[in-house]
Amino acid sequence: MNHDVMKDQPIIAYNNGAVSEINDTIALEVPITILVNGIEFGTMMCTPTHIEEMTIGILASEGVILTPSDIDSLSILKEKGYVYVQLKKEDVPIDSYATKRYIGSCCGKSRKFYFQNDVRTAKTVMTKHDIHAEQIINLMEEMQENAINFQQTGGLHNTALCTTAELIVNRSDIGRHNALDKVYGYCLKNKVPLKDKVIVFSGRISSEVLLKVSKMGVGIMLSKSAPTTLAIDLAKDLGITTVGFIRGGRFNVYTHPDRVSFD
Repeated sequence: MNHDVMKDQPIIAYNNGAVSEINDTIALEVPITILVNGIEFGTMMCTPTHIEEMTIGILASEGVILTPSDIDSLSILKEKGYVYVQLKKEDVPIDSYATKRYIGSCCGKSRKFYFQNDVRTAKTVMTKHDIHAEQIINLMEEMQENAINFQQTGGLHNTALCTTAELIVNRSDIGRHNALDKVYGYCLKNKVPLKDKVIVFSGRISSEVLLKVSKMGVGIMLSKSAPTTLAIDLAKDLGITTVGFIRGGRFNVYTHPDRVSFD
């Protein structure tokens, strides 16, 4: 058992009239507070694995850093629940990143961004890379087969970065946003190019999830679940192909179907 991901919990189980006391495997949730240049950036409720990747992914997606080379030092005190990040630039206005304010901005299109940082960091994806219907089914199956922690707990979201042919890296977390940040952090640390990649996702595609994918620069997103209306609107404008309800040999294409081939 990976004790950073799960723990046993005694429970009372009821099954067709029978009551029993058993141990169940439960997903671990802990607070991790990130401090940047000595200022509290935010606290993430997360699964305490791949914390460095998650921190890098969060800071990049919020526009605090462009690459890991902007970080002078990063130290993790897992037992106390803190990550200390020192940037090479000491005059970065951390408070302006940590405090998100509601705004509406068209940015020349029909987009509606609700957070200031998203206006600055969201990217329109221009990739021409495409994917075949059978590859969509296969990638979802491969991600689920590799989701060992989910199979043991039933309480984690999974995100995989893939080529159209195979899985590259898989990350899990109680929070779907955190799982994406861990994948993004992995890519930044290892200088993985993202234009020709695919994100495979276990959860609902919300507007926040869609924006994170756009900030990564990935043009194809596959999910076992459904997108929201705002996520679809953003995907149309940001050039992202969204495919949902990938289950049992079927799926729905919601935006930019030109990247999906069926022949």
